Amino acid sequence: MQQKVIKSVLRYATSAALVFVIVFAYHTIVKVNPTTVALTFLLGVLILSATWGLRPAVFTAIVAAAAFNYYFLPPFGTFAIADPQNWVALFAFLVTALIASDLSERARREARNANERRRDVERLYGFSQHLLSSDNVAELLNAIPGYILDSFGGKAAAVSLPNRPDVYRSGPGTDGLELHDLQMVCMRGEPRVDAQNQVAFMPLRMGARVVGSMGISGVLLSRETLEALGSLIAIAIERAGAIEKLGRAEAARESEQLRSILLDSVTHEFRTPLTAIKASVTSLLGSPNLDPAPRHELLTVINEESDRLNRLVGEAAEMAQLDANQVELRLEPHNIEEVIEEAVRESKQLLSARPVEVRLVSDLPPVRIDSGRIKEVLMQLLENAAKYSPPEAPIYVTGEVKNGVLTISVADRGPGIDDFEQSLIFEKFYRGRNQRLRVQGTGMGLAIAKAIVEAHSGRIGVTSQLGHGSVFYFSVPVG
Repeated sequence: MQQKVIKSVLRYATSAALVFVIVFAYHTIVKVNPTTVALTFLLGVLILSATWGLRPAVFTAIVAAAAFNYYFLPPFGTFAIADPQNWVALFAFLVTALIASDLSERARREARNANERRRDVERLYGFSQHLLSSDNVAELLNAIPGYILDSFGGKAAAVSLPNRPDVYRSGPGTDGLELHDLQMVCMRGEPRVDAQNQVAFMPLRMGARVVGSMGISGVLLSRETLEALGSLIAIAIERAGAIEKLGRAEAARESEQLRSILLDSVTHEFRTPLTAIKASVTSLLGSPNLDPAPRHELLTVINEESDRLNRLVGEAAEMAQLDANQVELRLEPHNIEEVIEEAVRESKQLLSARPVEVRLVSDLPPVRIDSGRIKEVLMQLLENAAKYSPPEAPIYVTGEVKNGVLTISVADRGPGIDDFEQSLIFEKFYRGRNQRLRVQGTGMGLAIAKAIVEAHSGRIGVTSQLGHGSVFYFSVPVG
């Protein structure tokens, strides 16, 4: 308060000094006519009004009118006025100065208000951008009080919702933002502003519906800004809640779809070997004196289909482990040639009569991999190529190192994959639209291969042309 008084006294003293300077200049140094003096005084009044406001300008106008009368209107050196025309001139000067000061103060006030509104709009825009940073309701509610202080200043901010027991605050202290006040504002739906303590409470309105309340202390904002702030927060909370509900609904839909696909795929794939095993066992039980050759054939079917069942169960378990990131890789330097040879050897039964040509660049460096897992990827790609290639069509395996990355490709002469399906075939349980009934499978093989390659910090993909076959490739870092 003392500083404001000193500042005000200095302004009035400066205004009087300005009048004294003008009088000294025109009365002692330069002789001019009264009109020039009046216009100079008027200019000074306008400058002071634009700079410091109306009160210093009015004070300057009165002092200037008195000085103008005393020094520049006859009889000089007295406050008397002999000529009636000088009364008109003095009155016109004083009125003009006062009106000009008032107009200047209005323009200054309007400019200040416009700047404040612009700053409020800018702060509201920045605040709205902060509100879009999260789609989680709890996370958003915890962050909103901090966003309010970052954008508008103040000591503390708080947000309360009627359906949540907690009050979300910017700090540990309440700073006058009590839970009772927040609840009362929410129930009544009317704002409450305590200008003396610089505390404001505002309902969060979503149209005509109140979804909560907010409080801010340490700064006084306009009613319009508080209403806009409350509306933005309400919209952001409703938006985050809607996105959460939509996400849960979408997750439930996808889960149901995945469950349906899994059930259909597993049921179909398990039923086939079970049917073969059941038929073979029934034949064996119904014909105890069966010749050795047919008996051996039936036992072979049981053995092969049991292995197939075991492999299906193993794939499902492995897929679950890979999804949960529960598989640890044993990374060691290995010769990729040996891994490819082992994968081809173990895939002989799956490849049937199809020849496999391995074309590797000479002197491939050792690569740090889990050899068992990479062999599994190669076997999946070889099995996939065998399933979709014509009988006796060759399968090509190539490998090269470029820019510190080893790339292995498996090419077949199958029907090819259209562009739409190339982005889907590595998804779990997805199988080609035109091959689902013709070729057996669960749709987990390529998904498992993708998970293993990505666990090696690599990538897997396919290039294909309808009618000309496909090339599946994966790449892993050498070091």
